[in-house]
Amino acid sequence: MPKLKRAFKSTPSTPDESTDRSGNQDPATRVLRRFRLVFNAVKSHFQQVEKKTGIGGAQVWALSVIRATPGLGVNDLARAMDIHQTTASNLVRALATAEMVLVERKGVDRRQVQLRILPAGTKVLRNAPGPFSGVLPEALASLDPATLKRLDRDLAQLIEALHADERAAGIPLGQM
Repeated sequence: MPKLKRAFKSTPSTPDESTDRSGNQDPATRVLRRFRLVFNAVKSHFQQVEKKTGIGGAQVWALSVIRATPGLGVNDLARAMDIHQTTASNLVRALATAEMVLVERKGVDRRQVQLRILPAGTKVLRNAPGPFSGVLPEALASLDPATLKRLDRDLAQLIEALHADERAAGIPLGQM
């Protein structure tokens, strides 16, 4: 972590300190501001979703996946949302408790489940602003492959510099 402390200490604290004599912003400050724009756009979308639906963005996304694929299981839901299976189970449990999805147990040992949306879940989706998966996945999907490859490579360097816990990649942004 010493690298990060030095990086933060050298980050200018005022806008005047972040520009050079020609008026150009320090590159680290420009990138930080871009990250703020991204995070605030995501946060604003999820706040709007919760305000209009009464549930979190990840739950809305899960409902949309269940509606699109009636009868899918929790593991299928986790794969569709690119989240950990236990996270998907927790989403399903909350949606079932709120009577927005039906969880039907199948198989000999009754561990296998099939999920179906209930009328209350359909009503929530009617009121939810899109995109259901969130604005960031939608924006990323709109980028060309070369840009995505470059962004992936560059973000990998940033993640390494942060010493980020890779397990956090399986947590939907709507739950952060």
